[in-house]
Amino acid sequence: MTDTSTEQNEPKPDLPDWEKQTMERVLMASVDEQRKSRRWGIFFKFFFGGYLLLLLIIMLTADFDDQPITGNFTALVELEGTIAANRPASADNFISGLRAAFESKAKAVIIRANSPGGATVQSAYISDEVRRLRKKYPDKPVYGVISDVCASGCYYIVSGTEKIYANESSIVGSIGVLLDGGFGFTEVMRKIGIERRLFTAGQYKGSFDPFSPLPKEDVKQIEKLLKQVHQQFINAVRSGRGKALKETRDMFSGRFWSGKAAKDMGLVDEFGSSSYVAREVVGAERIVDFTFRPAWFDRFAGQLGASIGESISNSIRTAPVSGAR
Repeated sequence: MTDTSTEQNEPKPDLPDWEKQTMERVLMASVDEQRKSRRWGIFFKFFFGGYLLLLLIIMLTADFDDQPITGNFTALVELEGTIAANRPASADNFISGLRAAFESKAKAVIIRANSPGGATVQSAYISDEVRRLRKKYPDKPVYGVISDVCASGCYYIVSGTEKIYANESSIVGSIGVLLDGGFGFTEVMRKIGIERRLFTAGQYKGSFDPFSPLPKEDVKQIEKLLKQVHQQFINAVRSGRGKALKETRDMFSGRFWSGKAAKDMGLVDEFGSSSYVAREVVGAERIVDFTFRPAWFDRFAGQLGASIGESISNSIRTAPVSGAR
């Protein structure tokens, strides 16, 4: 039998010098390459970070709004989305852009409308301002141009313009008022034996509470209110459209129509887009957008603040109460 233990314990011969040197060179080259890679990575990070910081400083310090607008042009103000407070199409935002458009050197103003309507009061504020600016600037006409849809409060607004243009397939109308009264749960509560305990100071303070019966006198009161607001809407449309309006039995019923049908009813004057009106009607093909939009930094800060606030709020709601068992 051959004894291999002695062979296993014998030291292995050293590698030749040239192999050692070759391995050392390879290892050193690899380490050097990694160092260079890290240096370039750090350099590019600082470079792009400084570039973004420079862009941010330029955007914060540059005053684009003060740049004078010269030449022959038509002013445009967008009425986009739901008309409501704290929304892009709020009365404050839209009126800011509308005033800037009228105060400019534009030959005319176009209100490009694409909205399903919204809050009655916000719509009324804008409608009143359109009429006020028309009187203040009698030599600067304002045209309404409907794109996809202009219903309810949107039409409340554009009815006060000089002329209304639309597409044959636009959706126009919905001249009516509604109040979402929610749901009533009184029958369900009675069947399962739940008692509502509501305390108020004032006879009608608890009106329209979903867990209490709805008295007939409350219904009459809200119907009276809706009729008053609806009549204001009707009066605004009649005043704005004048003799062009061809009233029908269901014109003020809340129904809506295609642009083609709306033209036959006098709710729309002609067919045409914003570019058509600027080119063929105003005679100033160049369009300058005066729609009010928050500054980039304001939008960024608002979104960041909302995200942080939401995160804090969620943390507070989910945090355990100290001492709870």
